[in-house]
Amino acid sequence: MNKSILKKTWLLLFFLVQIACLNVFSQKTGVGNLRCEYQENLLGVESRFPRLSWQLQSEKRNISQSAYRILVADNEKSLKRNVGNIWDSEKVLSGESIQIPYSGTALKPAGIYYWKVMIWDNHRKSSGWSAPARWQMGLLTSADWKGAKWIAYQELPKSQVIVPAIHQRGPKDLGELNDILPLFRKEIEINKPVKQATMFISGLGHFDLSLNGKKVGDHFLDPGWTKYDEHALYVTFDLTNSLKRGKNALGVMLGNGFYFIPRDSRYRKITGAFGFPKLIATLLVEYKDGSTQHIITDETWKTSASPITYTSIYGGEDYNATLEQPGWDIPGFNERSWKNALVVKGPRVLNSQTAAPLKIFVSFSVQKITQPKPGVWVYDMGQNASAIPKLTVTGNKGAKVRLIPGELLNSDGTVNQSASGAPHYYDFILKGGGVEVFQPRFTYYGFRYIQVEGAVPQKESNPKSLPVIAKLESLHMRNAAERAGQFTSSNQLFNKTDKLIDWAIKSNMVSVFTDCPHREKLGWLEEAHLVGASVRYSYDIASLCRKVVRDMIVSQTEDGLIPDIAPEYVQFNGGFRDSPEWGSNGIILPWYLYEWYGDKQVLEESYPMMQKYADYLDKKSSGNILSHGLGDWFDIGPKRPGEAQLTPKSVTATAIYYYDLTILTKIAKLLNKQADFEKYQNRAAAVKAAFNAKFFNKETKQYSTGSQTANAMAVYMKLVEPQYKDAVVENMVNEIRSRNNSLSAGDIGYRYLLRVLEEEGRSDVIYDMNSRTDVPGYGWQLEHGATALTESWQAYGFVSNNHFMLGHLMEWFYSGLGGIRSAEGAIALNKIDIKPEPVGDVTSARVSYMSPYGQITSDWRKEGETFLLSVDIPANTYATIYMPSNEGQRVYESGKSVGEVEGITLKGIQSGRTVVSVGSGRYRFEVK
Repeated sequence: MNKSILKKTWLLLFFLVQIACLNVFSQKTGVGNLRCEYQENLLGVESRFPRLSWQLQSEKRNISQSAYRILVADNEKSLKRNVGNIWDSEKVLSGESIQIPYSGTALKPAGIYYWKVMIWDNHRKSSGWSAPARWQMGLLTSADWKGAKWIAYQELPKSQVIVPAIHQRGPKDLGELNDILPLFRKEIEINKPVKQATMFISGLGHFDLSLNGKKVGDHFLDPGWTKYDEHALYVTFDLTNSLKRGKNALGVMLGNGFYFIPRDSRYRKITGAFGFPKLIATLLVEYKDGSTQHIITDETWKTSASPITYTSIYGGEDYNATLEQPGWDIPGFNERSWKNALVVKGPRVLNSQTAAPLKIFVSFSVQKITQPKPGVWVYDMGQNASAIPKLTVTGNKGAKVRLIPGELLNSDGTVNQSASGAPHYYDFILKGGGVEVFQPRFTYYGFRYIQVEGAVPQKESNPKSLPVIAKLESLHMRNAAERAGQFTSSNQLFNKTDKLIDWAIKSNMVSVFTDCPHREKLGWLEEAHLVGASVRYSYDIASLCRKVVRDMIVSQTEDGLIPDIAPEYVQFNGGFRDSPEWGSNGIILPWYLYEWYGDKQVLEESYPMMQKYADYLDKKSSGNILSHGLGDWFDIGPKRPGEAQLTPKSVTATAIYYYDLTILTKIAKLLNKQADFEKYQNRAAAVKAAFNAKFFNKETKQYSTGSQTANAMAVYMKLVEPQYKDAVVENMVNEIRSRNNSLSAGDIGYRYLLRVLEEEGRSDVIYDMNSRTDVPGYGWQLEHGATALTESWQAYGFVSNNHFMLGHLMEWFYSGLGGIRSAEGAIALNKIDIKPEPVGDVTSARVSYMSPYGQITSDWRKEGETFLLSVDIPANTYATIYMPSNEGQRVYESGKSVGEVEGITLKGIQSGRTVVSVGSGRYRFEVK
């Protein structure tokens, strides 16, 4: 062999070895998506034992974790040297990769901790160390605030405090009351190199923080709203890279939010006043030489009135640009006319805001401009959403432009606020001299249209020399929860329905789950557990749900009542305060959090609340039957929608009470509370017996009135005896068919109707009910022009046109049509069922969901008699896959018969489906 051939041979061999090595490397199990308390690199961690999670990443099949090792250090250098000077878990033989509690030395307030993890898989292969992550602790005690004081521009007299709030406007002699919206400033000097600078700040009702003239962060309406007489939230910001050597200026602007609701002629749902706006903050500066400095709020801060002359969470906001003080938040500003801040009292408890903040996400531009009457212009932004307007305008000093948002239009083309809270508007007074931009800072509304008065669009006739609008936008704001799932199908009506529901979810997902983004903005609790399963498929709502649980704990009364809203700003009357279907969120949501995310800690924290509420319901019951509340809200009956019409309230109230008790038996068992387990088990048995004795007709095999809600809840809650279940389900289906496949269930019942139909293999009925536009439902709303889910199935104009309480179908898009379901007994989807439902004319569907363990995908399509299914199962989980198959058909995976593929176990045929079990990996099945 000559040298040329030998050289080429060696080069070829070298190339093949490199390819093989690269292939081996690409097959190696890795670790990523490190999370602390559900979030990446979280600031303001409040738990002294933060829970850590990670995901295994591998292209190989059947990969699971057999062990892990966590390192935590208080500096990056130690971590790089693989030294966990704060905690080295050492090698732990465990498959757990979520909710791992930190177990090292005591964590310091405001301390920054760096961590990484390695795992060993089921083939005894190590992943190597993950990329590092970090978290920063919050302030754990009041002493950690280092003497920071609550400061204000003015103090509300005690005689003017209104807590709890009054529903609507209150007595006529209450009088009008507005407040001064303040600015605060403080100059500081930095003379040494900074290692770390962290701001801990709370401004009530809401605040905007700036440093050297620039807004800090991209949050909107910080902090999240709470029951302020009990506690408030503070927000943590990293200012390390923003502070400069020399002089710096801190600036804070405050708004009212729910903390103070002005009393005037504008709209307000409630009249309340915890106090005038106030501020507390401490800036911790750690220098590279090891020294530290605390800049705290006190009477040395300066304050002045801001250009915002009015702001209300309900009524709108006014801004007078002629009152601006240029440079107020930069160093060197002349503050002689400013006064010293007033030291006041604030909420007794401050907790860290660890839920995702609100942010602005989408800017909608105008789709159409009309002029319904002289001097009035209406801008159609194309989408009904929670939003604020953004106005770009030129005009003369002192000219006023009014913006009036609304969901709907009147018959004359003007904006209609009759069902969304009127009047709500924004007045902007120009300073003149060039292009000016205005957008509200401390309020928002739900709208599609913006009516403009006092200005004209560009290129329009302007004989009165009014301000000219260069641009008008709608800025959509929502909670910044990460997107978790995606759905699409061959059925365009379903795709549009998914979008319809999604816009209602986004519009009502703030620092609580609101009912609507305009007239109420209150945290009605039934939505969290009834539509929560839909929301969690689409968004990562773990941290937001934890806040909802905290709000319920704080709002629970001494006698155990969990009111219908939390935070409970106002005490409504009757069922609007005390309805079991609403209050039971205090038991159901923590359990769902455990099932969805593996959060056992939330069960421990909320268990006393659950016990008190169960005892409250027991005392309210008569013969183990509850009869109070709102019932199946907004069901379709002969009357105007509202309280239940087709199903007695005692049916839904008692059924949900029984559901509470069955959940409590599971929780008591999980928490090793044997006496409680037996107590709740016995109480549940008594309620079940009473329910069946009162409501079940053995002759007709129907519950109560035979409504969709009554039968569905009895089946879902397992109140029906097993020997009668099939008959009850059949009667339920017959009732739907007798209505020409139209729905009648409302806010409470429809979710359970869908769940029972899916679980009983009747997704065909779900399809028939929801694939039409000629009867009230999702298609009807779309047909009548809705761009977000409406409050009523009928899309009435006299109620809200952006409500997410009826969004239950989204859950079926993922779990039924798409087929991603939690297997029996699974926690956080560690065991998965893939069971798609190819119904009706649907020929394909694709769903994906980012579970705590990683991405799950189910992607199917029909081609003639062939059924194709692509599945992704994350590492450290297992799945059972159910594929529709006819007699004589065979199932293949990646071209091979499934019985011949290593790692796939063929479990046989069940109810017209071929069933296989698999470990993690990507699979491509074909049934033909």
